[in-house]
Amino acid sequence: MASRTNQRVLLGVALLCAAALPCADSSRLSAAESPSQPSVATANFPIATAARLAGDGKQTRFILDLDQTVSFRATTLADPYRVVVDVPQVNFQLAPGTGAGRGLVKAFRYGLVMPGGSRIVFDLAGPAKITNSYVLEAANGQPARLVLELEEVDRAAFVQTPAPENRPELRPTIAAAPPATIPAAPDSAQQKPGAPVDGRPVVVIDPGHGGIDNGTQSSGESEKNLVLAFGLALRDRLEKAGKYRVVMTRDDDTFIPLNDRSKVARNLNAALFVSIHADALPKAEGDAQGATIYTLSDKASDAEAQRLADAENRADAIAGFNLAEEPTDVADILIDLTQRETRTFSNRFAHLLMGEMKSTVRMHKHPLKSAGFRVLKAPDVPSVLVEIGYVSNKGDLEHLVSEGWRSRAVGAMAQAIDTFLAKRMATAGAGN
Repeated sequence: MASRTNQRVLLGVALLCAAALPCADSSRLSAAESPSQPSVATANFPIATAARLAGDGKQTRFILDLDQTVSFRATTLADPYRVVVDVPQVNFQLAPGTGAGRGLVKAFRYGLVMPGGSRIVFDLAGPAKITNSYVLEAANGQPARLVLELEEVDRAAFVQTPAPENRPELRPTIAAAPPATIPAAPDSAQQKPGAPVDGRPVVVIDPGHGGIDNGTQSSGESEKNLVLAFGLALRDRLEKAGKYRVVMTRDDDTFIPLNDRSKVARNLNAALFVSIHADALPKAEGDAQGATIYTLSDKASDAEAQRLADAENRADAIAGFNLAEEPTDVADILIDLTQRETRTFSNRFAHLLMGEMKSTVRMHKHPLKSAGFRVLKAPDVPSVLVEIGYVSNKGDLEHLVSEGWRSRAVGAMAQAIDTFLAKRMATAGAGN
């Protein structure tokens, strides 16, 4: 245990040094408009009732109908080409299927990106600039409208950086400060003066996707909702036993950037991090079914694992974020030393989890895999990503929406967590 403690201390020093390095902003901001967004102090959020695109591959207009005017901020990003529009929290009541592309826009998506803030992200067919953007007040029986006008440009014109005096002062992204759904420490960790210290292991449950990022979808079901229901059920099961302090990276329909998810576990010195997802295969790639458990590795165990890791690692881009990777050139040896030990524990838990789940739920034909998932890269927290099934498979989807199946799967996962942490705590006690 002394060696383990020393590694944690050295790793902490190394990461503090890394954090002090300047981070390059990989995005190019080429257009913005509207006054600063107000803080949201009421639940009477604006309602978006319709959205549409008009125009062609040279000029395209986006129109969003609202029940009241809103402030907004529009930004263009490259690689891939996108337009990101930030607004105060909006209740999107748009028709099913809204988001199809036209003209310069391949497709667009929308949703909550942080408490009090919503976002619309447009995937562009190529470089384009925002020629005009404004909000119209309701008049003559017509609703309030947010209008965005785009025009095709070449890449050279797209990447031109605004002069400093014209550069918009953008509000910090969600990565700059923990969102309201992720406290610096859980309520159970807040100690009253004179109260005994809560020494229970911390288990972090991470329901994937959320907010603007729906994840995979099939038959009217979204991955973000399925995995949130599963994560909340697992939290309730673990909290009922009272053995652990359980923290959720999100407990509502909010988007959380990938790096923030693993930071929750690191900041709380978590004993275990479990990320919950539900995969899907395109029809052209056949069918697959059953749960799969993934651990971190530098090289994917197979092509399917690599495909999934690539898809999951694009979550920040889907939501419009363009975050720089953490520095990797500081104290590589120390970090690698800790990661090796952590990966051993992660693999141990993955095998325990497979053993518990296979007797209760249907497993994938190759249930243990590995790949370079960003969300699993906390160097000192054992972490796994569990794909609880395929929403693209009819049988799996029936299970995923079933409370009975969910209860059995949650029970198996809770038992694996008990077994794993009991052994770790026993080992730690012996080390002391």
